[in-house]
Amino acid sequence: MADILLLHYGVYGHTRQICERLRSELADLGHRAEVVPLAGGHADPAAYDVIVIGASIRNGKHNPAVVDFIRANRALLESRASAFFSVNLVARKPAKNTAETNPYVKAFIARSPWKPKLVGVFGGDLDYQRYGFMDRHIIRLIMTITGGPTDLKTKVDYTDWDKVRAFAGQVAALVPERPG
Repeated sequence: MADILLLHYGVYGHTRQICERLRSELADLGHRAEVVPLAGGHADPAAYDVIVIGASIRNGKHNPAVVDFIRANRALLESRASAFFSVNLVARKPAKNTAETNPYVKAFIARSPWKPKLVGVFGGDLDYQRYGFMDRHIIRLIMTITGGPTDLKTKVDYTDWDKVRAFAGQVAALVPERPG
């Protein structure tokens, strides 16, 4: 059994929801996992065998707090089994839902000083009613440009939950062997 830290940074709660599903899947696989916000969380990452960071896209980028955390904890992240996943609406498209094809993830990995052992990409949750005025209209413009839904009553979860389950299995496979 391993101790796995699931750090999340998002705006509307969907990245946390994916972490909660990962926690449940990892528990089913016999591991202890804790879901903690990346900003303001009180977990000591050094106390875990595996560290997973999940972050959503907002206005075309992952939040700078994610990169700040990586810079501050790079040595630790590189000394542990570690993974990263991104949540974004571009990943709703099959041609853009892998680490190799998703433009946000490709840019993030290229800029990041840390190279995680595992990278996942999940479609996000589109819920215009939940967004503030500016976000609602920025996302609607992006959806217009990318051929997505623009009706302000739209509520669609683009997350492939089977892919999240598979990612949990991949995270579990990162668990280091314990001598014994």
